[in-house]
Amino acid sequence: MRTTLEERWAQFHRYGPYIALGLSTLVSAATADLLMTRPEMYAAGALLLVSLVLQVWWTRRTRTVPPPRDGRGGGRVAGVAGPVYFGVRTLLAFALTWLNPFFAIYASLGYFESRRVLPPRAVRAGLLVTAVTMAGSQSGGLPPASSMGWAAFGTLFLFNSALAVVMDHMECKELEKAAERAATITALEAALAENAALHAQLVVQAREAGVADERRRLAAEIHDTIAQGLTGVIAQLQAVATTTDPALARRHLDRAQALARRSLGEARRSVHNLSPYALEHDTLPEALKKTVAEWAERTGVEARFTVTGTEEPLHDEVAATLLRIAQEALANAARHARADRAGVTLSYMGDEVTLDVRDDGRGFDPLAVPPRTGTGGFGLDGMRARAERIAGTVTVESEPGQGTAISARVPLVRHD
Repeated sequence: MRTTLEERWAQFHRYGPYIALGLSTLVSAATADLLMTRPEMYAAGALLLVSLVLQVWWTRRTRTVPPPRDGRGGGRVAGVAGPVYFGVRTLLAFALTWLNPFFAIYASLGYFESRRVLPPRAVRAGLLVTAVTMAGSQSGGLPPASSMGWAAFGTLFLFNSALAVVMDHMECKELEKAAERAATITALEAALAENAALHAQLVVQAREAGVADERRRLAAEIHDTIAQGLTGVIAQLQAVATTTDPALARRHLDRAQALARRSLGEARRSVHNLSPYALEHDTLPEALKKTVAEWAERTGVEARFTVTGTEEPLHDEVAATLLRIAQEALANAARHARADRAGVTLSYMGDEVTLDVRDDGRGFDPLAVPPRTGTGGFGLDGMRARAERIAGTVTVESEPGQGTAISARVPLVRHD
């Protein structure tokens, strides 16, 4: 029987293209008077009709394709049907995005379908072609209208390409681990053949627990590295678009490139389950001090870092957990709090280490925040999950208009 995850992937591949096409059509129609001429509207309408016919044909063709065992929710189509579909849909999405940048919503399907419908050797080419369309949309539309627009397009293309390739690499690594687990399970089947019922239950639980834990880890790492880095890159590029000073624009572009390189480095380290780059040469207090300073410079919020107690050399996992919690708490403050001041305090207290992140922003009601489901790698739930992995806790104190205080308490485990 197919798992719930496989069923969800199958539903995504079946209905996702129609939702993406419909959503991009609605947004593009709302902005048509600003971004499109009358002939371009007619051309977009014709291309939309062709795209809809293509999706209907593809849905009917793949309805009989059996699901794979990799959790992707759809098997690879034999012959040339898959590459032909991908190529035609990509060309249609590119043409629509050329007419209106918001059709990139439909073009983004290329990231999800390349490995499903293309031969293995053509997967990365499909990702790069999709990155061209996405970079064109994010830089303000195709073709770029100025040299600054071309610079933004080039930076975004490099970032989108790297992001797609890194995430595809992560997925391949995860599939390899799944294959290794499958081999282990096969060996267990031979050893436990005398008790088939108990064996089947243990196998299912082990596989689900292992895959779920790896997905949670990767999702949390992607959110804490790539997603936050992409947010910073977009902020810098938006600043480029609003300035006429070439020197200032170059500084923003340099910052965007530095953020992109750092995010890629963190992503590679996440694939191999290594500690964050910030802790490679610095202790936790030094890494937190730099993190707070960089965040303050990027956001314009006054921020202070303080250490109390006697500093101890911490185990790598403890240090990495506290650093990631601090990064996520600061990212949340930048996105939601609208704060003027923030403070981060690291306290060594005997057999415990505490990390407190406070801001004077608008606050919120913690009881009104719904719990996350699924990977659990985001927001408050993600911070709690990280702390719980090393027997720690995270508490949140906040009220509307009264700021927010996040406190993480973990055991003080010294470095070997």
